[in-house]
Amino acid sequence: MIALVPALAGALVVGGLIALIVGLRPSPVVERPSRPRKVRKLTRRTRMLLLGGVGVGLVAFLVTGWLLALVVVPVAFVGLPVLLSSSSAAQRIERLEAMEEWTRSLSGVLTVGVGLEQALVATLRSTPAAIAPEVTRLVARLRARWVTEDALRAFADELDDATGDLVAANLILGARRRGAGLASVLEGLAESVAADVRARRQVEADRAKPRATARWVTLISVGVLVILALSGTYVRPYQSPLGQLILVALLAMYVATLVWMKRMAMGRAMPRFLSSAPLAREGAA
Repeated sequence: MIALVPALAGALVVGGLIALIVGLRPSPVVERPSRPRKVRKLTRRTRMLLLGGVGVGLVAFLVTGWLLALVVVPVAFVGLPVLLSSSSAAQRIERLEAMEEWTRSLSGVLTVGVGLEQALVATLRSTPAAIAPEVTRLVARLRARWVTEDALRAFADELDDATGDLVAANLILGARRRGAGLASVLEGLAESVAADVRARRQVEADRAKPRATARWVTLISVGVLVILALSGTYVRPYQSPLGQLILVALLAMYVATLVWMKRMAMGRAMPRFLSSAPLAREGAA
């Protein structure tokens, strides 16, 4: 126990130096061009987790003497939040809900009697934030005198979703035929998308239960490992090179289980059916 005192003191000094460097470092408003490309892709949250993982890894190395801690702890700090967090299904549901709201708004504008292009421009101000960039670019293409069908196909490519293809396909048919029934078609499509959103929310709620269980099991396991590592007796066999390899294999199997669970919870996206090239050009080819 007495040997832990200088180790903890050294770890606190290292942690204090790291905190001082981070605190005194100015936050740049614009990223420097000289920064490596891979570093620019890291979010601020990821960088802070990585920095905290390095500090905790140094503490773990000083306390236990495991070289493995210098690698495993930073990776765990960055990887575990990703593996144990909710999947991207919530974002897809939010985008679907935004498509439903935008389609319903477009249907309401078309009932007034304006043309399709004018209706698309009119919905720009009330577009939900989840699809606002895509709708903004669609309106910009229409204002730049793009052919309506080409602009809608580019809009579908940016949405990159089967439901977005369905909405764009109905708008393309409306642009070709210029009939009066497009508003009612869009209203029915919005109702269908709303039902899909409700079903997906129920599925996501069911998938959240095993994720919560895995999160608690992981936290308990990490806590037990920390206590056992501080005791020194139980984990002494893992200090040898062979023990470190066995520990790596055990941790890899646990991480593989989390990855497998994450992939099962993600689900599969419906395949798209709308191509980028207009059908008329495909027929001519």
